[in-house]
Amino acid sequence: MASNEKNNQPSIIYIVSGGKGLAGNNMVQSMLIQYPNNNVRVVIVPHVMDESLVIETVMRAKSNNGLIAHTMVQHDLRRRLIALAEEHGVPQIDFMGPLAEYLDEKLEIPSLQSPGLFREIKQQYFERIDAIEFTLDHDDGMSPQRLNEAEIVLCGLSRAGKTPLSVYLALYGWKVANVPLVPGIDPPKELFNIDPGRVFGLQISMNQLIAHRIKRLRNFKNTDNTAYVDEDRLREEIRYANLVFLRGRFTVIPVTNKPVESSANEIIGHMSSRYDFGGRKIHSPFHGSGHDEVSG
Repeated sequence: MASNEKNNQPSIIYIVSGGKGLAGNNMVQSMLIQYPNNNVRVVIVPHVMDESLVIETVMRAKSNNGLIAHTMVQHDLRRRLIALAEEHGVPQIDFMGPLAEYLDEKLEIPSLQSPGLFREIKQQYFERIDAIEFTLDHDDGMSPQRLNEAEIVLCGLSRAGKTPLSVYLALYGWKVANVPLVPGIDPPKELFNIDPGRVFGLQISMNQLIAHRIKRLRNFKNTDNTAYVDEDRLREEIRYANLVFLRGRFTVIPVTNKPVESSANEIIGHMSSRYDFGGRKIHSPFHGSGHDEVSG
Protein backbone atom coordinates (compact mmCIF):
# COMPACT_ATOMS: atom_id res chain seq x y z
CA MET A 1 0.00 0.00 0.00
CA ALA A 2 1.32 3.48 -0.88
CA SER A 3 2.58 5.64 1.95
CA ASN A 4 0.08 8.39 1.11
CA GLU A 5 -2.78 5.98 1.69
CA LYS A 6 -1.26 4.67 4.94
CA ASN A 7 -0.96 8.17 6.36
CA ASN A 8 -4.20 9.35 4.80
CA GLN A 9 -2.24 12.08 3.05
CA PRO A 10 -3.71 13.59 -0.13
CA SER A 11 -1.84 12.47 -3.21
CA ILE A 12 -3.44 15.18 -5.29
CA ILE A 13 -5.28 18.46 -4.68
CA TYR A 14 -8.03 19.41 -7.10
CA ILE A 15 -8.63 23.15 -7.32
CA VAL A 16 -12.22 23.58 -8.45
CA SER A 17 -13.42 26.93 -9.78
CA GLY A 18 -16.14 28.41 -11.90
CA GLY A 19 -13.44 30.63 -13.44
CA LYS A 20 -9.84 29.82 -14.30
CA GLY A 21 -8.91 28.65 -10.80
CA LEU A 22 -5.95 31.01 -10.51
CA ALA A 23 -6.93 32.42 -7.12
CA GLY A 24 -7.35 28.97 -5.60
CA ASN A 25 -4.12 27.79 -7.14
CA ASN A 26 -2.23 30.75 -5.66
CA MET A 27 -3.59 30.01 -2.20
CA VAL A 28 -2.78 26.30 -2.38
CA GLN A 29 0.70 26.86 -3.78
CA SER A 30 1.48 29.47 -1.13
CA MET A 31 0.79 26.82 1.50
CA LEU A 32 2.46 23.87 -0.22
CA ILE A 33 5.70 25.80 -0.50
CA GLN A 34 5.86 25.70 3.29
CA TYR A 35 6.18 21.90 3.07
CA PRO A 36 9.33 21.06 1.09
CA ASN A 37 9.38 17.76 -0.78
CA ASN A 38 5.67 17.18 -0.16
CA ASN A 39 5.09 15.30 -3.47
CA VAL A 40 1.50 16.54 -3.68
CA ARG A 41 0.21 17.12 -7.20
CA VAL A 42 -2.02 20.08 -7.92
CA VAL A 43 -4.64 19.90 -10.66
CA ILE A 44 -6.78 22.89 -11.60
CA VAL A 45 -10.34 22.07 -12.65
CA PRO A 46 -11.59 25.33 -14.22
CA HIS A 47 -14.94 26.48 -15.59
CA VAL A 48 -17.06 24.21 -13.41
CA MET A 49 -20.48 25.58 -14.32
CA ASP A 50 -22.82 22.59 -14.00
CA GLU A 51 -23.50 19.69 -11.66
CA SER A 52 -22.10 17.04 -14.00
CA LEU A 53 -18.61 18.49 -13.64
CA VAL A 54 -19.04 18.69 -9.88
CA ILE A 55 -19.93 14.99 -9.73
CA GLU A 56 -17.09 14.03 -12.06
CA THR A 57 -14.53 15.93 -9.99
CA VAL A 58 -15.70 14.49 -6.68
CA MET A 59 -15.46 10.96 -8.07
CA ARG A 60 -11.98 11.63 -9.45
CA ALA A 61 -10.86 12.93 -6.07
CA LYS A 62 -12.36 9.88 -4.36
CA SER A 63 -10.60 7.39 -6.63
CA ASN A 64 -7.26 9.20 -6.34
CA ASN A 65 -7.31 9.84 -2.59
CA GLY A 66 -7.51 13.50 -3.38
CA LEU A 67 -8.48 16.71 -1.64
CA ILE A 68 -10.75 19.31 -3.19
CA ALA A 69 -10.06 23.00 -2.62
CA HIS A 70 -12.64 25.21 -4.24
CA THR A 71 -13.38 28.85 -4.95
CA MET A 72 -16.92 28.48 -6.22
CA VAL A 73 -18.88 31.75 -6.15
CA GLN A 74 -22.16 30.23 -7.33
CA HIS A 75 -23.97 29.31 -4.13
CA ASP A 76 -25.94 26.31 -5.41
CA LEU A 77 -22.97 24.62 -7.07
CA ARG A 78 -20.77 25.25 -4.05
CA ARG A 79 -23.31 23.66 -1.70
CA ARG A 80 -23.77 20.73 -4.07
CA LEU A 81 -20.01 20.21 -4.22
CA ILE A 82 -19.74 20.23 -0.42
CA ALA A 83 -22.64 17.79 -0.03
CA LEU A 84 -21.24 15.36 -2.61
CA ALA A 85 -17.78 15.50 -1.07
CA GLU A 86 -19.17 14.69 2.35
CA GLU A 87 -21.32 11.89 0.92
CA HIS A 88 -18.31 10.20 -0.69
CA GLY A 89 -15.84 10.90 2.09
CA VAL A 90 -13.76 13.31 0.04
CA PRO A 91 -12.10 16.05 2.10
CA GLN A 92 -12.84 19.54 0.81
CA ILE A 93 -11.73 23.06 1.70
CA ASP A 94 -14.07 25.91 0.94
CA PHE A 95 -12.12 29.10 0.28
CA MET A 96 -15.17 31.22 -0.60
CA GLY A 97 -18.22 29.94 1.28
CA PRO A 98 -17.69 31.34 4.81
CA LEU A 99 -16.75 34.78 3.52
CA ALA A 100 -19.60 34.81 0.99
CA GLU A 101 -22.14 33.85 3.63
CA TYR A 102 -20.83 36.51 5.99
CA LEU A 103 -21.03 39.19 3.27
CA ASP A 104 -24.49 38.03 2.21
CA GLU A 105 -25.69 38.53 5.76
CA LYS A 106 -23.92 41.80 6.55
CA LEU A 107 -24.04 43.67 3.26
CA GLU A 108 -27.62 42.74 2.33
CA ILE A 109 -26.65 43.13 -1.33
CA PRO A 110 -27.38 40.34 -3.83
CA SER A 111 -24.20 38.62 -4.97
CA LEU A 112 -23.56 38.57 -8.71
CA GLN A 113 -22.18 35.03 -8.40
CA SER A 114 -20.15 35.62 -11.57
CA PRO A 115 -17.01 33.45 -11.82
CA GLY A 116 -13.80 35.20 -12.89
CA LEU A 117 -15.26 38.69 -12.41
CA PHE A 118 -12.26 40.05 -10.49
CA ARG A 119 -9.82 38.77 -13.11
CA GLU A 120 -11.97 40.20 -15.90
CA ILE A 121 -12.13 43.66 -14.30
CA LYS A 122 -8.41 43.59 -13.56
CA GLN A 123 -7.68 42.59 -17.15
CA GLN A 124 -9.85 45.43 -18.46
CA TYR A 125 -7.91 47.87 -16.27
CA PHE A 126 -4.57 46.77 -17.70
CA GLU A 127 -5.96 46.84 -21.24
CA ARG A 128 -7.10 50.42 -20.66
CA ILE A 129 -3.64 51.45 -19.40
CA ASP A 130 -2.04 49.74 -22.40
CA ALA A 131 -4.41 51.56 -24.76
CA ILE A 132 -3.65 54.95 -23.19
CA GLU A 133 0.11 54.37 -23.44
CA PHE A 134 -0.23 53.28 -27.07
CA THR A 135 -2.37 56.31 -27.92
CA LEU A 136 0.03 58.80 -26.34
CA ASP A 137 2.95 57.15 -28.15
CA HIS A 138 1.11 57.54 -31.48
CA ASP A 139 -0.19 61.07 -31.09
CA ASP A 140 0.25 63.66 -33.85
CA GLY A 141 1.77 61.30 -36.39
CA MET A 142 4.40 59.68 -34.18
CA SER A 143 5.60 56.18 -35.11
CA PRO A 144 3.68 55.95 -38.41
CA GLN A 145 5.34 52.60 -39.14
CA ARG A 146 3.15 51.13 -36.39
CA LEU A 147 -0.17 52.48 -37.66
CA ASN A 148 -1.26 48.93 -38.49
CA GLU A 149 -1.19 48.14 -34.75
CA ALA A 150 -3.80 50.79 -34.00
CA GLU A 151 -7.42 49.72 -33.70
CA ILE A 152 -8.67 53.18 -34.65
CA VAL A 153 -6.81 55.80 -36.70
CA LEU A 154 -7.90 59.43 -36.77
CA CYS A 155 -6.69 61.94 -39.33
CA GLY A 156 -7.41 65.62 -39.75
CA LEU A 157 -6.08 69.15 -39.78
CA SER A 158 -4.25 70.83 -36.96
CA ARG A 159 -6.72 71.80 -34.17
CA ALA A 160 -9.49 69.57 -35.55
CA GLY A 161 -9.61 67.76 -32.21
CA LYS A 162 -7.61 64.61 -32.96
CA THR A 163 -5.74 64.36 -29.65
CA PRO A 164 -8.62 64.84 -27.19
CA LEU A 165 -10.79 62.42 -29.18
CA SER A 166 -7.93 59.88 -29.29
CA VAL A 167 -7.41 60.05 -25.53
CA TYR A 168 -11.15 59.79 -24.86
CA LEU A 169 -11.36 56.61 -26.96
CA ALA A 170 -8.27 55.22 -25.22
CA LEU A 171 -10.03 55.56 -21.87
CA TYR A 172 -12.46 52.96 -23.17
CA GLY A 173 -9.65 50.59 -24.09
CA TRP A 174 -9.13 51.46 -27.76
CA LYS A 175 -5.62 51.74 -29.16
CA VAL A 176 -5.77 54.93 -31.23
CA ALA A 177 -3.27 56.66 -33.50
CA ASN A 178 -3.81 60.05 -35.07
CA VAL A 179 -2.22 61.56 -38.16
CA PRO A 180 -2.05 65.30 -38.93
CA LEU A 181 -2.84 66.41 -42.48
CA VAL A 182 -0.77 69.28 -43.83
CA PRO A 183 -0.95 70.54 -47.44
CA GLY A 184 2.34 69.98 -49.21
CA ILE A 185 3.32 67.09 -46.92
CA ASP A 186 2.25 63.63 -48.00
CA PRO A 187 0.58 61.54 -45.27
CA PRO A 188 2.54 58.43 -44.29
CA LYS A 189 2.07 55.63 -46.80
CA GLU A 190 1.00 53.35 -43.93
CA LEU A 191 -2.21 55.38 -43.63
CA PHE A 192 -3.38 53.96 -46.96
CA ASN A 193 -2.19 50.41 -46.35
CA ILE A 194 -4.49 49.58 -43.43
CA ASP A 195 -8.17 48.72 -43.53
CA PRO A 196 -9.97 52.01 -44.34
CA GLY A 197 -12.91 50.82 -42.25
CA ARG A 198 -11.04 51.76 -39.10
CA VAL A 199 -9.68 55.10 -40.33
CA PHE A 200 -11.75 58.19 -39.59
CA GLY A 201 -11.32 61.68 -41.03
CA LEU A 202 -12.30 64.55 -38.76
CA GLN A 203 -14.12 67.24 -40.71
CA ILE A 204 -14.42 70.70 -39.14
CA SER A 205 -15.87 74.00 -40.36
CA MET A 206 -13.56 76.90 -41.17
CA ASN A 207 -15.11 79.19 -38.54
CA GLN A 208 -14.56 76.72 -35.73
CA LEU A 209 -11.09 75.85 -36.99
CA ILE A 210 -10.17 79.55 -36.92
CA ALA A 211 -11.54 79.88 -33.39
CA HIS A 212 -9.52 76.90 -32.16
CA ARG A 213 -6.34 78.17 -33.81
CA ILE A 214 -6.72 81.70 -32.47
CA LYS A 215 -7.08 80.27 -28.98
CA ARG A 216 -3.94 78.19 -29.47
CA LEU A 217 -1.95 81.20 -30.72
CA ARG A 218 -3.06 83.22 -27.70
CA ASN A 219 -2.07 80.41 -25.34
CA PHE A 220 1.40 80.40 -26.88
CA LYS A 221 1.52 84.22 -27.15
CA ASN A 222 2.10 83.89 -30.88
CA THR A 223 -0.68 86.07 -32.31
CA ASP A 224 1.61 87.37 -35.05
CA ASN A 225 1.32 84.05 -36.91
CA THR A 226 -1.47 85.26 -39.20
CA ALA A 227 -0.87 82.52 -41.79
CA TYR A 228 -2.10 79.94 -39.26
CA VAL A 229 -5.56 81.54 -39.29
CA ASP A 230 -5.67 82.95 -42.81
CA GLU A 231 -9.05 82.12 -44.36
CA ASP A 232 -7.71 81.43 -47.86
CA ARG A 233 -5.08 79.10 -46.44
CA LEU A 234 -7.59 77.33 -44.21
CA ARG A 235 -9.95 76.92 -47.14
CA GLU A 236 -7.14 75.16 -49.01
CA GLU A 237 -6.31 73.00 -45.96
CA ILE A 238 -9.93 71.87 -45.64
CA ARG A 239 -10.04 71.05 -49.36
CA TYR A 240 -6.82 69.05 -49.04
CA ALA A 241 -8.11 67.11 -46.02
CA ASN A 242 -11.31 66.19 -47.88
CA LEU A 243 -9.24 64.91 -50.82
CA VAL A 244 -7.21 62.70 -48.45
CA PHE A 245 -10.42 61.33 -46.92
CA LEU A 246 -11.73 60.57 -50.41
CA ARG A 247 -8.47 59.03 -51.57
CA GLY A 248 -8.28 56.68 -48.61
CA ARG A 249 -12.03 55.91 -48.56
CA PHE A 250 -12.05 56.93 -44.91
CA THR A 251 -15.21 57.47 -42.90
CA VAL A 252 -15.80 61.19 -42.42
CA ILE A 253 -16.81 62.30 -38.92
CA PRO A 254 -18.12 65.88 -38.71
CA VAL A 255 -16.84 67.38 -35.45
CA THR A 256 -18.05 70.98 -35.75
CA ASN A 257 -19.80 72.07 -32.54
CA LYS A 258 -19.88 68.48 -31.30
CA PRO A 259 -18.64 67.35 -27.88
CA VAL A 260 -15.89 64.74 -27.83
CA GLU A 261 -18.32 62.20 -26.38
CA SER A 262 -20.63 62.44 -29.40
CA SER A 263 -17.84 62.00 -31.91
CA ALA A 264 -16.45 59.05 -29.93
CA ASN A 265 -19.85 57.38 -29.77
CA GLU A 266 -20.24 57.79 -33.52
CA ILE A 267 -16.87 56.18 -34.18
CA ILE A 268 -17.52 53.31 -31.76
CA GLY A 269 -20.88 52.80 -33.45
CA HIS A 270 -19.15 52.36 -36.79
CA MET A 271 -16.58 49.99 -35.31
CA SER A 272 -19.24 47.89 -33.61
CA SER A 273 -21.26 47.55 -36.80
CA ARG A 274 -18.23 46.66 -38.91
CA TYR A 275 -16.35 44.29 -36.64
CA ASP A 276 -17.19 41.55 -34.19
CA PHE A 277 -17.11 43.56 -30.96
CA GLY A 278 -20.57 42.64 -29.74
CA GLY A 279 -21.38 46.30 -29.32
CA ARG A 280 -18.54 47.11 -26.91
CA LYS A 281 -14.77 46.97 -26.65
CA ILE A 282 -13.84 43.61 -25.13
CA HIS A 283 -10.70 42.61 -26.97
CA SER A 284 -8.89 43.50 -30.15
CA PRO A 285 -9.34 41.34 -33.23
CA PHE A 286 -6.36 43.02 -34.88
CA HIS A 287 -3.00 41.30 -34.83
CA GLY A 288 -0.70 43.61 -36.70
CA SER A 289 -1.54 42.88 -40.32
CA GLY A 290 -3.34 45.39 -42.42
CA HIS A 291 -6.33 43.34 -43.51
CA ASP A 292 -6.93 40.55 -40.99
CA GLU A 293 -10.00 42.10 -39.39
CA VAL A 294 -13.27 40.28 -38.96
CA SER A 295 -15.90 42.17 -40.92
CA GLY A 296 -19.42 42.28 -39.68
